[in-house]
Amino acid sequence: MHDAPSADEPLAGAKEPLSAGLKQRHLTMLGLGGVIGAGLFVGSGAGISVAGPGIIVSYLIAGALAMLVMRMLGELSSAMPASGSFSVHAERALGRWAGFTVGWLYWFLLVIVLAVEATAAAQIAHGWVPGMPQWAWVLVFMVVFTTANLTAVKNFGEFEFWFAALKIGAILLFLGLSLLAIFGLLPDTEAVGMSNLTGQGGFLPNGWHGVISGVLAVAFAFGGLEVVTIAAAESEDPERAVGRAVRSAVWRILFFYVGSMLVIVTLLPWSSLKPGQSPYVAVLDHIGVPSAGQIMQIVIFVALLSALNANLYGSSRMVFSLAERGEAPRTLLKVSRGGVPVRAVLASVAFGFASVVLNLYWPDSIFRYLLNSVGAVLLFVWGLVAASQLRLRRRIEREMPERLTLRMWCFPYLTWAALAGMAGVLVLMVMDEGARPQLMWSAAATGAVLAVAGLRELRLRRTERSGR
Repeated sequence: MHDAPSADEPLAGAKEPLSAGLKQRHLTMLGLGGVIGAGLFVGSGAGISVAGPGIIVSYLIAGALAMLVMRMLGELSSAMPASGSFSVHAERALGRWAGFTVGWLYWFLLVIVLAVEATAAAQIAHGWVPGMPQWAWVLVFMVVFTTANLTAVKNFGEFEFWFAALKIGAILLFLGLSLLAIFGLLPDTEAVGMSNLTGQGGFLPNGWHGVISGVLAVAFAFGGLEVVTIAAAESEDPERAVGRAVRSAVWRILFFYVGSMLVIVTLLPWSSLKPGQSPYVAVLDHIGVPSAGQIMQIVIFVALLSALNANLYGSSRMVFSLAERGEAPRTLLKVSRGGVPVRAVLASVAFGFASVVLNLYWPDSIFRYLLNSVGAVLLFVWGLVAASQLRLRRRIEREMPERLTLRMWCFPYLTWAALAGMAGVLVLMVMDEGARPQLMWSAAATGAVLAVAGLRELRLRRTERSGR
């Protein structure tokens, strides 16, 4: 059990009571596969519809922002690995209110998304087996992944390893087939040249406004990378493991995202791709892959289950860390003999089981409102990550420079640039009618957590003064 870290105490923390069951290969594949989900396979169609071929630039901008955040997280997590990751860092850098706020916001985000992913996977499974109702599929998924996360952390690692391997393998195969089609090397295909990139209104058919709208459409697809820094605390060599995972993940993920968009808009006229439809399916149909729709459904199904598993893991470790620091009920600190925070897992999966009932009565509507409430929370979390890194970097250099095995590039200039980028995305959300409700709901949720954090801080200070 750990007390809340003071901003003035040494940065080197106590050893985590959780199991060190994750291997380097688990962390590497978690970093690569944890962020590749339905947002890429389906959601990218919305970005293409507003940006055209300029979606490549949109992904480069959004990916660069995600890379900067991950570099900051990697620097802090390799120096100070903790199950609460950026929540612990925010508490050390900015105070208890910041650790409380970012920890609970991230937990709230993960448990909502976890339930949504279970629902989306259940919709696909129900299409395959119509005799089994959607709510029953959600129940099956929640039971399976809760059991896997309760037994041992290595089970989570193995699930994610193979899930990520399947997703990465699917993308590599997609890129390979697409390149062959682009150069006319597949049967019944001709080299397409640059016509789709420069035709249909040019590379930027909707101008830079379209590119910026594309950034807004795809920025949140990179959410999920943060879980690798949470998982580092349960690896065999956390200081080195997180650095290696971050280094390998950010560049390869950018390659998968940007590479996919490049081959899609090269092979197909961007105007033929519609929001809500998978551009991957459209490409595979175009080059004559049999049953392309079914193949991509299987890949998307795997991606959803992978994200569900990762979010259950990340949310349980975050609330466990909050409990360690006295910012969540102490009863959540119970750890099994295998080093698993049992009650934290059950608390995190509770809303997933509640979603079984929601699926029974409101299978098509309830989650739109829930997603609106967390739509911009990731940006608020990233903002606190950057603010924490600005404050802690100098302290780490002063107190334990030997732990700076992974450094943020061009500190502090790129950290400030990342903060400016996040502010820019928030401004875009205010100006965009479709995104504005998400921002308002997320701001309300953030304001509520901040209010609780402020009241809690006042009570703790009164208690501390009366105890002197």
